[in-house]
Amino acid sequence: MLMLRQPAFGHRLRKLRMAQGLSQTALAGEGMSTGYLSRLESGARQPTERAVGYLAGRLGLEAADFEEPATGSLAHALTLAASTGSPDAVEALRQALTAEGHESPVLRWQALWLLAQAARVQGDHALELERLTRLVGLGEEVGVCELRVRGLTRLARCLRSVGEINPALEAAVEAHRLALSEELGVEDRAAALLALVSVQAEAGRVGDARVHADELTVLVEGRADALWAEAMWTAAAVRMRQGDYPGAQACLDDALDRFGSQEDLVLWTRLRLATARLHLQKLPADPEQAQRRAAEAEAALAFVGTPALRQDLTALKADLAFATGRYDDARALLAALAGDQSRMTYRGRVRLEILRHQLLILGGDPCGIQGLRDLAQQAQQDANIDLAAEIWRVLADALTQAGQAGLAGQAGLAGQTGVAGQAGQAGRLSGASPVGG
Repeated sequence: MLMLRQPAFGHRLRKLRMAQGLSQTALAGEGMSTGYLSRLESGARQPTERAVGYLAGRLGLEAADFEEPATGSLAHALTLAASTGSPDAVEALRQALTAEGHESPVLRWQALWLLAQAARVQGDHALELERLTRLVGLGEEVGVCELRVRGLTRLARCLRSVGEINPALEAAVEAHRLALSEELGVEDRAAALLALVSVQAEAGRVGDARVHADELTVLVEGRADALWAEAMWTAAAVRMRQGDYPGAQACLDDALDRFGSQEDLVLWTRLRLATARLHLQKLPADPEQAQRRAAEAEAALAFVGTPALRQDLTALKADLAFATGRYDDARALLAALAGDQSRMTYRGRVRLEILRHQLLILGGDPCGIQGLRDLAQQAQQDANIDLAAEIWRVLADALTQAGQAGLAGQAGLAGQTGVAGQAGQAGRLSGASPVGG
């Protein structure tokens, strides 16, 4: 049996009960008297093995959960997690938050913020979303405008990551409105703009996104920190969607030159992955530069090799293999990714599907065409207008390449009409450049 001593056991039992919103009567049930439970919580009685087993079952826990976390209080666990960020400290914080239902809402907000951040780093977007949803509710309870804006901003970005564009847009618009109306500081206003620009671009509102992106770059002018680097990355993404590849590259090159790895190595790495993708997407593509930036990112993964970053790099390598005609390598890399639990964003996962269908088309399999059509239509239904436009353009290009290679007739791909028109229509909706432009 575990060595559960009083009064630590009683203190822990009370915290666990309150965390689940149970009264002593509700927890005691028919198998224990309320008076006995009260004496256990006060430390007046030593718990028996039978009592511990009964209470654990009533709470849906294991007996080991009655051990006081090594971190002690939520405040202590929060301090350790914020200062070290280690997996053990994050897990201790999660345990402390579960037990500390009576702690102040501000402390719980801070704990959820760090836990959501940890989930984001690992690419666990579902867990991040669950924690951020709770965090936004706590922000309303606390009533501090800065906390409300920060919660809504992060929620908007997470919703975008999982492809929930309309809710993401609502959260971003509200965060931006609050930040302006309450005249918050530069950091909060810039963070709200970052979320708003990225979601607007994804929703196909590229004109609005460009206006806000320009506002954002003015707001952070003169800085060279992580906020500025993200602003330049966001501005580059909008320019890419408008077909302004030189402008996008200028923004990213500025960020690469001025933002040091000592500031934030994860962001430093992601900037290089983003720049490599730009070199593959621009016209004409520059695979050599893409490879150089990918190599820089890969070197950094020895220090910040989270599953999410490793999958992003593998996906980039697959796209690079496709762009350079190494189709078997691209297939092998896709197969490697298929064997892992996906930690990628919605857009990243769709890009993998795009590549898989492109390879099918090149192999003479007409299923690739229908697969791209289905992806584009689903993206439109999900309000991912920019992504839908990208897929239609890819489909039109794939059909052209297949035809030039003499594969269209062999696989029954000839006679596919309307694709270019659909791509052009989607492009007009998103404000992006037309097919081939």
